[in-house]
Amino acid sequence: MFYQLYELNHAAMAPWRAAAESMRVAYRNPFNPLAYTKVGRAMAAGFEVFERATRRYGKPEFGLPATMIDGQAVSVHEKVVWSQPFCDLLHFERCLPAGHGKDPKVLIVAPMSGHYATLLRGTVETLLPSADIYITDWKDARMVPLSEGRFDLDDYIDYVIGMLHHLGEDTHVIAVCQPAVPVLAAVARMEAEKDPYAPSSMTLMGGPIDTRVNPTAVNQLAQTRPISWFEENVIMPVPWPQPGLMRQVYPGFLQLSGFMSMNLDRHMIAHKDFFVHMVKNDGDSADKHREFYDEYLAVMDLTAEFYLQTVDTVFIKHSLPKGEMMHRDKPVDPSRIVNTALMTVEGENDDISGVGQTQAAQTLCSNLPDHMRLHYIQPDVGHYGVFNGSRFRREIAPRIIKFMREQARDARAKTRPDVRVIEGGKRRGAASGK
Repeated sequence: MFYQLYELNHAAMAPWRAAAESMRVAYRNPFNPLAYTKVGRAMAAGFEVFERATRRYGKPEFGLPATMIDGQAVSVHEKVVWSQPFCDLLHFERCLPAGHGKDPKVLIVAPMSGHYATLLRGTVETLLPSADIYITDWKDARMVPLSEGRFDLDDYIDYVIGMLHHLGEDTHVIAVCQPAVPVLAAVARMEAEKDPYAPSSMTLMGGPIDTRVNPTAVNQLAQTRPISWFEENVIMPVPWPQPGLMRQVYPGFLQLSGFMSMNLDRHMIAHKDFFVHMVKNDGDSADKHREFYDEYLAVMDLTAEFYLQTVDTVFIKHSLPKGEMMHRDKPVDPSRIVNTALMTVEGENDDISGVGQTQAAQTLCSNLPDHMRLHYIQPDVGHYGVFNGSRFRREIAPRIIKFMREQARDARAKTRPDVRVIEGGKRRGAASGK
């Protein structure tokens, strides 16, 4: 019923949004004398803030038509190369300049946590000049008809394995946040089965491998409620007229509400500043606000079975670090990983996945040689900064690319230095991920 009320509220607000947009255009019209006054700009700004606050944000575009390689601008074409009911695999095909060498083939597994894969646009854009990029484009569960069946955490792991099989040998995988657990599980199962398509390297970034370590507010909430509470309070059927009518889902707007409530004062200040920037005619600052919130406020629904299984397995039972996680009827044992190199990346100020939660993967992958593992802590960044922003571009991405190149299968026979645990570029000594 709550989801239906949410939809009805959006429908009821539609005339008001249309009126607000019309008035905004009128007050910004260059033929309107008020458009050149502070009062006119304030009116236009107020109407835009209202329209944006009540809008439903659709799925954004990646919008990456070109990149720079070897000092040349080359075109990039976005293609679907593998497809299943709940996910497409996108390839950013680059028109490489003549003589360009082989770049790492990289599968980026985007989070299925309420936002679209385009949240990683900056990640893709940064890596494109140095890597052949593929990314998971998860589908909004409310857009998938019931006839397509279920999708749970086990299916997620199967999808990752299927994509790695499609991409073939010498593929590197990056998991950003939520997929760190299913990606680690997928690689562990592939190694246990001696799968020749197990990736050459695995990079886990800001992921909840062991949420008992340095728990955050998100982790603590899960610990205070039984799984039945989540099932009763946050799972709802998709309302008419969506294609996924009656599918049980965890609505994206609930996830968004939870994220925004964690930093509500910051979001309120951002919208106030947005209003002020428009009144002052500061177009650049206003455009940055629009660009960020067009992405941040675009959310998707998750299937109920995937959400509940993930909460129970990762945040309540801690099944992976306890050695109790199962994929279908088979155990997930990270100690079986011996051929896939491991890099873990964390942000010093991460309030979603606390410091140490991702590094726990280094301990679980106990049989990896030292030269096939690396842990990096990026100072002065929160969760978002682990995979986007200036520090990601300047500090994190070059290390990831370097690690992938070092760990390519054709270079495995070469001698490499012991694992480093790095903080802000300063060596802290050798370690085994512990």
